[in-house]
Amino acid sequence: MRIIGGKFKGRRFNPPADHWPTRPTTDMAKEALFNILNNLMDFEDVKVLDLFGGTGSHGYEFISRGCQDVTYVDKFPDAVRFVKKITETLGIQEQLRIVQMDVFRFIDSTSARYDYIFAGPPYALPTIDTIPDLIFEKGLLLPDGLFVMEHNPHHDFSEHPHLYDVRNYGKTIFSFFKEAPTEA
Repeated sequence: MRIIGGKFKGRRFNPPADHWPTRPTTDMAKEALFNILNNLMDFEDVKVLDLFGGTGSHGYEFISRGCQDVTYVDKFPDAVRFVKKITETLGIQEQLRIVQMDVFRFIDSTSARYDYIFAGPPYALPTIDTIPDLIFEKGLLLPDGLFVMEHNPHHDFSEHPHLYDVRNYGKTIFSFFKEAPTEA
């Protein structure tokens, strides 16, 4: 795993391989996503939520590019320990808030709102298709915010009322969601 851009560009980290339940986004797909995001937002001004945070890669990219407010959520203790270690190594404890909790419990309990939300759930998660609805039902996204969900071709959100764009990188698909425009 490496950081693609910003002040930590090129830094590499190796998450433990044994019993690791995450599926880190490939560098190619992550680079493509951040090229898109670079044209959509000012990284320094966004409040970010990283759901199913795994290795923390998504949050590190944001902080490397100037973001000051990232919340990482994952329930897996080894992943949380790894992210705490990397956070200390990079000296970004002030920018990265780590929450060890089930993502669905977090969504249900938080009152915070975010400019950008990323969810990289396990592809086999039986409730993956409910995540976009939960994000919007709970009002977690700010009015001009963007929600991106990583998934595989077995999931199709083309009929979702908040779907904005879809980008396909082989077996990795990013679905982009926004608040639906209000009708005049």
